[in-house]
Amino acid sequence: MGCPMLPLMHPSPRTRLTRSLAVLVAGATVASAAAFAPSAVAAPPASDVTLTPLGSYSTGAFAEGGSEIVAHDPVRQRLFSINAQAGTVDVLSIADPAKPVRVAQLATPGANSVAVSGNLIAVAQQAEPKAAPGSVTFFDAKALGKLRSVTVGALPDMLTFTPSGSSVLVANEGEPDGYCAGQVDPEGSVSIIDLAGGVDKATVRTADFKPYNAQLDELRAKGVRIFGPNATVAQDLEPEYITVSTNSQTAWVSLQEANAIATVDLKAGKITAINPLGTKDHSLPANALDAGDKDGEVNITTWPVKGLYMPDGIASYKVKNQHYLVTANEGDARDWDCYNEEIRVKDAKLDPTVFPNAKALQKNEAIGRLKMTTTSPKGPNGYTEINSFGGRSISVRNADTGALVWDSGDAFERLTAQADPTNFNANHEKNGADDRSDDKGPEPEGVDLGKIGGRTYAFVGLERNSGVVVVDVTDPAHGRIAGFGSNRKAGDPGAGTAGDLGPEGVHFIAADQSPNGKPLLVVGNEVSGTTTVWQVG
Repeated sequence: MGCPMLPLMHPSPRTRLTRSLAVLVAGATVASAAAFAPSAVAAPPASDVTLTPLGSYSTGAFAEGGSEIVAHDPVRQRLFSINAQAGTVDVLSIADPAKPVRVAQLATPGANSVAVSGNLIAVAQQAEPKAAPGSVTFFDAKALGKLRSVTVGALPDMLTFTPSGSSVLVANEGEPDGYCAGQVDPEGSVSIIDLAGGVDKATVRTADFKPYNAQLDELRAKGVRIFGPNATVAQDLEPEYITVSTNSQTAWVSLQEANAIATVDLKAGKITAINPLGTKDHSLPANALDAGDKDGEVNITTWPVKGLYMPDGIASYKVKNQHYLVTANEGDARDWDCYNEEIRVKDAKLDPTVFPNAKALQKNEAIGRLKMTTTSPKGPNGYTEINSFGGRSISVRNADTGALVWDSGDAFERLTAQADPTNFNANHEKNGADDRSDDKGPEPEGVDLGKIGGRTYAFVGLERNSGVVVVDVTDPAHGRIAGFGSNRKAGDPGAGTAGDLGPEGVHFIAADQSPNGKPLLVVGNEVSGTTTVWQVG
């Protein structure tokens, strides 16, 4: 509920004990792949930012994608929410934000994303089969009538208007059917839909990764994960989420599985850079994590593990003529027919020279149950590095270079352990703390930025914990936790009595665009099938 931020907790006796255990079993840690140590996350005043649920609309669909990505029309005070279960976009009136009411539905089978600009609604729709080219359908925002559809790339997963409104950008994820013989692995790409001449004259250009096919070895050497069986660079890179510069000239695209970010020159219609994101050193005190799901306790401590950031949501902002990216470091493992990169540490062969205490590490009470990728660095005697999925954090990066400026470290796990212990690293489909500690922890997935009182805040949805964290990123190099809210309840998830579960889409509404003249946050909750409006205080 509307919960003011609590200061980050100090290590409990249990945490101190397990930290001592970590020192014992990690006697020979792997060489650090990143010298960066995040600055400490300062505890903000208790009254910094509060989130209070105002009203919610429920589709009644549990764990079927009843409410996913959300968009806002400030002129008509409507929300547009992707209802994958029904194959529609639900149109909700928030003239009274405390009582969202469905007023219409747009027929959009295969819809994955929706965006609004002026009098236009754009909806990304995947084809059947998903490896075939998808489409973007435009609707009139006033009358809600269909205007036109255009063809884009395979599996359009996310779309957004440029700030100028002159273009729509589409992240064509291009996921494979699988890696067995006869299955299709389409190419990932970014579609640029030019609307300068109006929807009737809209044209589509494709920014693809084909020019990088000859740079496979170079990209891998830089740290870009390209590993799909027999895949080219263009096939293996899967655009996930897009953010655009304030001047509408440049876009940045998260390549989650590749642990990288691509830069797109929108005028030229070309990918101009692919920047790897590196790894997060969980042996550093500021980057501790809870790596086990069977102890039933909060056990946030350091381990000789390198986390792959692997962001899903991405947003951008500008400070003193420099653009910065804010990434939600969710993590994601490839698991397809004929290929699965995920194993547990206890099942991996660790190099005894690098990990002399491998047996101790591989016990369940240590990190034996932590999931790692089979693409982790490996030598003739076993794995020389343990790479886990996701950073369990948000990061601020230099948009030009991808260089890490600030990371929230272990703050999200420490925050939820204190503010919402019954849902600490919980699953979003069932009750019980600690269930996801061996996977990706709270899984920060969606992120949006908003300004309040001259400060810039990141609003981050924690997919598994089902809470929302507010982070002050006004100073890119010194982010700090500013608030937390959760509308999850101690009910039956399947019966719809457990509140909001599985935040997917997060959308900030500024006060001057809000129906009540105050800043709002709208969250689409995929598992509970609810679209909830929050008051930001």
